[in-house]
Amino acid sequence: MAIATIDNRVRQVISNIRNLPTPPIVFHQIQKVINDPHVSAAQIAGILSEDPAMSVKVLKLTNSAFYGLTREVESVKQAVVVVGMEAIKNLILSASVLDMFKGDEFDQEYQEKFWRHSLAVGFCARLLARKVRSRAVIDPDAGFSAGLLHDVGKNILCCFLRKEYEIFSEARAKDRESPTHEIEEQVLGYNHAQLGAVLAEQWKLPERLMQAIGYHHHPQLSENDDALAFYVHVANHLAKVTFYENEDRYLIGHLGAGVLDYLQIEEADMQAHCEALREEYLKAETFMKMVGIA
Repeated sequence: MAIATIDNRVRQVISNIRNLPTPPIVFHQIQKVINDPHVSAAQIAGILSEDPAMSVKVLKLTNSAFYGLTREVESVKQAVVVVGMEAIKNLILSASVLDMFKGDEFDQEYQEKFWRHSLAVGFCARLLARKVRSRAVIDPDAGFSAGLLHDVGKNILCCFLRKEYEIFSEARAKDRESPTHEIEEQVLGYNHAQLGAVLAEQWKLPERLMQAIGYHHHPQLSENDDALAFYVHVANHLAKVTFYENEDRYLIGHLGAGVLDYLQIEEADMQAHCEALREEYLKAETFMKMVGIA
């Protein structure tokens, strides 16, 4: 099936979903001005002040172990100055997404497992962006957002496409060998990465973030050879190796050919990255509380 055909089919699937969550207005307002070289911390803080609940979340995250600041940040304006505008934008996006899928109507056991893995991939992508001395450099905060959102299509499938999710689940129960995205393609005609990419497009997220979500299983296919998809691909694998217990080990799969070479990551360093992720993941408590799983 041609890529364009798949895209159109997935767009139709997404457009037929009622009550699909969308990021808050404040995210789009900040997205509009963030690339303006003349925008100030005070202006960003002014936009955020229109959403008091989001302002509180941004302050909580800024003061959490995620950033490990030596002194407490007391205002949104100060937060923008201390961690930077790009980081604030990514924090707003992260907090928004965690909020969107929180609710009693969703399978809580599934949600806890889903968000623990998504956070682990986000933390790992951020960690790799800081540690790996690659020719392909990415911003650590962008890495975190891409990692957090990489599987958002799975949540769409589970929460809003229940019939399709049941079809997939029955196929998954019979096949413990094939990767999840391949089973989805076989029984549904599309996969969770494609769902996530179309959702990101509808949310008007940055192009490279959409690419990272859409190609996290096949980063070499991403347009413009963007490194973000490669980082998320490796982070996804490392998060599974690090945290998946016995009953889920069959889901780990393999890294794509040439991915480690592309990022100039040594195979011998992979275990050290897993150990660093275990330590880094201890900082996830504030995010867990936001989604109600702490």
